Order: sequence, then structure tokens, then C-alpha cells
Amino acid sequence: MKELFVRPTIWQFDTAAQFAEEFHLGKGDLVITNQYIYEPYFGKLNLSCDVLYQEKYGAGEPSDDMAEAMYRDVKGSYQRIIAIGGGTVIDISKLFALKNVSPIDDLYDGKLEIVKDKKLILVPTTCGTGSEVTNIAILALNRKGTKKGLAVDALYADDAVLIPELLEGLPFRFFATSSIDALIHAVESSLSPKGNATTRLFGYKAIDMILHGYMTIRDNGREALKPLLKDFLLASNYAGIAFGNAGCAAVHALSYPLGAKYHVAHGESNYAMFTGVMNNYMELRQDGEIAVLNQYIASILGCPVDRVYENLENLLNLLIPKKPLHEYGVTEEDLEAFTDSVLANQQRLLANNFVPLDRDRIYKIYRELY
Repeated sequence: MKELFVRPTIWQFDTAAQFAEEFHLGKGDLVITNQYIYEPYFGKLNLSCDVLYQEKYGAGEPSDDMAEAMYRDVKGSYQRIIAIGGGTVIDISKLFALKNVSPIDDLYDGKLEIVKDKKLILVPTTCGTGSEVTNIAILALNRKGTKKGLAVDALYADDAVLIPELLEGLPFRFFATSSIDALIHAVESSLSPKGNATTRLFGYKAIDMILHGYMTIRDNGREALKPLLKDFLLASNYAGIAFGNAGCAAVHALSYPLGAKYHVAHGESNYAMFTGVMNNYMELRQDGEIAVLNQYIASILGCPVDRVYENLENLLNLLIPKKPLHEYGVTEEDLEAFTDSVLANQQRLLANNFVPLDRDRIYKIYRELY
């Protein structure tokens, strides 16, 4: 039985300049990034690589429209695709390492042959997606009104590069939403039936690092974040290794319709669902791995086990307040549509639930969070 699989070689550098020198960035490379990231750290290096700035094609979560527009502007042939950015940049860059990219709908529907014909180097600039070590690219498919993940081995990076320096300008809100996403990756993968002792080593360590970091920020203020950036980047990577092997589940599945229709940031939409899903798991089953997880988190937070989610939510609310779904514009009619969308489009994720959730239960979760 396979215990653990990690495809990319993982590198760590203190500075962007060290990375550029070690990897000989230059001709034959296409760098996909954001100008506000690239110019301060790489602009002065006078590199001869081609650069494509994602923000020129739209803001927010990655979508089929954005990816198609960017792909139309990719000229010439490249040996390497180098992504330097957050989840939007990384997920789109994974697709661009393939031989056949467009039409995006056909790619996600399995109608295009999936062949990787370029090397892929992923450099995260947030501390949340863990996407640098996974084979998943998640896009909002606007023409279908949903989000969907493409998960194939061809999307694995050849190299994943961690550079804490690149997180120094990350706005606190983006830090909060991305790191909460990493926490949920770690929790869901630890509860997944595909998990094992080795994947949970990474998941539980990520939980420990993230929660202790949050408590430090709670006790010392936001200025305490900068010395913790390396820890949060590593925790995100560990969580990525964990969910890359064991998978995410219902929290992510239920968050996708909210993100797709109302353009809520991925980490925030996950947080909107997080404790609602966990409380419903507990209504269905209180023993097994969830009991171990709850005791572990309670010991970190210093609270009784029966109040673990209440205390966890109190801590997370210091970073970004949790909102009921109606405050995002969600209507009561949406709840039925969201439920149907999850069942139709997210079976890949629902297969990793701690316990099975039927249609009535999924609708109940949405109703409780409304």
C-alpha cells in the first residue's frame, strides 16, 4: 500500500536572487507572476526570461476566462514555465505546462489529451494553497457556474521553491485567508479515509505550526507575523503534502459554489463552511480520527474538547470574522442549487469525507450556515 508520494523536489532559499541564480532563470523561460511581486524582487536582476503578468487578465480566483485570455497571449515555445505567485498564478501555470490547454472546458471534461511538454517550477507567494506540491488545478468554470479541479499527474511541478522573502509584502487579509486554507487542508486530509500515519505527520505538524502562529499574533499583534513567515510557508507546504496524498473533502466541496457565484476568496469561502461541516461530522460520528484530532487541537488551544470548535472559531475570528452566507448575497434559493452543484460536480472531494454526507445533510449544513 502506498504510504506517501511527493513528486516535486522541494527547495528553500532566503532570497529571490538566490533562487534566480541557482535555477539560471533566462531565455527559454516563461515566468507567470504579478508585477507587484516580480518588480521588487526580480526586476533589478535583469533577467532575460519572458514575463506574463496575471493581473492584466482580471482579479480574484482563477477562471476559465482568465486562463483562456492569458493563453492567447503566450507566444513562442518555452522549455520551462515558472509560476511566482499565489493560488491563481500557480493553478493557471500548471495548465500552461501542458501541450494541449484550450478549450479549457474540453480540458476539464477529459476531451483533450493530457501531455506535459514543459518543465514546471512553482514558487508560492502566499502561505495557503500548498498547490506547489499537488497535482490539482482548480478553476472557476464560469460558463458552467461552478468550480472544478483537474487532478492528473502531469500537473505535478518538477520543482517547488519556498522563499519566505516573497511573503513580506503580503497584505494581512490575504495572509489570513490563505493560512486558514492551509489549516483546513491539514484538517481535512487528517480526517480523510485515504490518510495514513505518514500523511497525518505532515497534517498534524501543519496544524500545530499554524495554530501556534495564530496564538502568537493574537498575543503580540500583527507585527509578530514577519518572523513567522517561514513557519507559515513551511506549514502550508506540509499541509499541501498531506492533502496531495489524502485529499480534501466536504469543506472544500461546499465552498466551491459560494466562491464561483459570489467570488468569495477561496480561504474565506472555506472558513465559511469549516466549523459547520465539522459540527455535522460530530453529529454523525464522534469516535475515530475526529476524536484524536479534536483532542490534539484542544490541547494546543488549552480548552475543553467539547468546546474545541467554539474556541477555534474565536481564534480564527481575530484574523477574519466569519460571516453567515446571506451576508455574501446568498439567497435561500441558492441553498438548493448549491447542494445540487456539490453533488453533481464535487464527488472527487466528497469521496474523502470523514463520514458520508447525503443530500439532506449537505442542504442542512448550508441551511445552518445561512
